Amino acid sequence: MSGETDLIKLYSGRILELAADIPHNARLEDPQVSVKKRSPLCGSTVTVDLTMKDGKVADFGQDVKACALGQAAASVVGGAIIGRTPEEIQAARDALRAMLKEDGPTPPAPFDGLEVLRPAAAYKNRHASIMLALDAASQAVEEARDSQSA
Repeated sequence: MSGETDLIKLYSGRILELAADIPHNARLEDPQVSVKKRSPLCGSTVTVDLTMKDGKVADFGQDVKACALGQAAASVVGGAIIGRTPEEIQAARDALRAMLKEDGPTPPAPFDGLEVLRPAAAYKNRHASIMLALDAASQAVEEARDSQSA
């Protein structure tokens, strides 16, 4: 029973607020790149569309079909990603992974809102869903950069 109570506590008010209000929660009409990521464990998916200009994310859209934790992560990402470089996005992804798996530091600003997900570190089966938005965004910015240099 304690495990179930702990899981309920995990879904804090702030996580639910973030999940209910995801910025850029619509696909782009004409994206430069689209990437879909799926968590095999729970079936959550995030599809990211983006356009890069001058080495930074200029436009971003996402379709999020995930648990509240994955939605909260996508909410923070959606609110922070415009104007970010591929390096900043990849640093946020790596920091989030380290925060969840190794009790690492909070991801750097402007992705520091992901700190709200620190309690999920104890729930390894939720990590993949939490990582989806940044994994998809990281792949998308790499593909966009590759297409611009090709």
